[in-house]
This record gives sequence, structure tokens and C-alpha cells, in this order.
Amino acid sequence: MKVLVSVVLLLLCCVSLIKAVSVKSCPEATGSLLQTEVEETVTLTCTTDGSIDQSNQELQWFRNGARVNLAEENRMYRSSLCVQPVTKQDNGVVFTCQLKGDASVNSSIEFDVQYPPDLNDTKEVFVEETSDVVLSCDVRANPPVTLVWKKDGEVLDLTTGSYKTTNNGITAELSIPKAKHDVHPGTYICEVTSPVYGIMSRTFTVTVKDKVLRFPLGPTIAGVVVVLCTIVLALISRRDKIIKCCKRN
Repeated sequence: MKVLVSVVLLLLCCVSLIKAVSVKSCPEATGSLLQTEVEETVTLTCTTDGSIDQSNQELQWFRNGARVNLAEENRMYRSSLCVQPVTKQDNGVVFTCQLKGDASVNSSIEFDVQYPPDLNDTKEVFVEETSDVVLSCDVRANPPVTLVWKKDGEVLDLTTGSYKTTNNGITAELSIPKAKHDVHPGTYICEVTSPVYGIMSRTFTVTVKDKVLRFPLGPTIAGVVVVLCTIVLALISRRDKIIKCCKRN
């Protein structure tokens, strides 16, 4: 019986320690997960309860394990943090409040920052015939989006071999190798669908221009230099004859 009582007391003690530090947020979190959006303001408040020794109630805050500097008056019994504004970089960040004298007494909250991709604009693209062109759009978002490429209002047929696509979750690219007048001009759309923000897109107006025959500037300059040097050397070698000829005249 005594053993059972001791075990119960030990469990109560552990539960008491677990509840000794608590973190509340505004807006309110669901458990230890706080859902918010970019540009919002979040306030975190950490408090101690009566189970902690009065001499050991100094609090510390950590952001992903890195200590947050606090004003002296914001350390004892109750401590608050204000995250303003929330950014994309705050997604997945864990804020932890703990006792300075006992790091095992702590409470954490994780940020789930929702944001749409940076789209809804139009770009004009000019490419010379037989040159390569890459259309790029930012698809980084939380929650992740689904993507489809369109040309002139129709879903683009990527099986023809005329196009190549990549998508690493941050940037999606459509590559057009060796653009052709009769195939590739048109309006391309990078269209994404978000379960939170709906449909967004970036439009590319692609124009294929005639290939420009570029003058080989480098070799031409080199040739001109050689010719000039040859003329100068010829004049120097015949300097005496030229001077005599001038004197006779």
C-alpha cells in the first residue's frame, strides 16, 4: 500500500512539473500548433503556476533553439513575445519557453504560417528563333499548390518533346529548347490551385523573332588591328624613301 501511495505521489509530482510552465497565444493555438498567415501579428504569453519555487521563476524564450533576448522586466513569472509581422520564414518555427533554472520545465508552440505563391502578373518574353527560353514562376506556398501549364487557353501537351518542365516546390520552370516560329509563339500560363487561396496564375506572352545574324566583332577587331599594324610597319620601313620623295617635291 505504501509503495502504491509513493507511486501516485511521484506521478502527481511529474504532472505538476509538466504544467508548471504554459504558453498561450493570440490568436489561439490548437494544442501546440498555431495557424496564422503572413503579415499577421502573433502574441505569445508564457506563465508559471504555483507549483514552482518563488525563487526559481525566471523565464527564457528560444526560437528554434536560439535564445531570444528579453527585457529584465519581461522575465519573471510572466513573459510575452510579439511576432510582428509574421513572415514566410516563420513557418515551422518552434518557440519554447522554459525556466532558466530548469530547462526540463518548458512549453513550446509551433508556427504553421499559410501564404500563397507570388503570382498573378504578366510578363512579355521575346526570343530569337532556334534559341532557348525558360518561363519561370514562384510556386512556394503553404499549403502546397498543384500546378498546370497552359498555352492559348489549353492544357499544354508536354509529351510532344517540344517542352521540358521542372518543379522543386519553390520554382516551376517550363523550358522551350530551340524556339520555332510555327510552334512556340503564344500565351503561356503557369496556373496553380491552392486549397486555401484558390486559383492564381502568371501569364507569359511569348514572341519568337527572326534570328539576327550577328557581326563577329571580336575577329573583325583583330583583323583591323593586324591591317593597321602592317600599314604602320610598312611606313616605318620605307620612311627614308618617303622623306626623300617629299624633299624632291
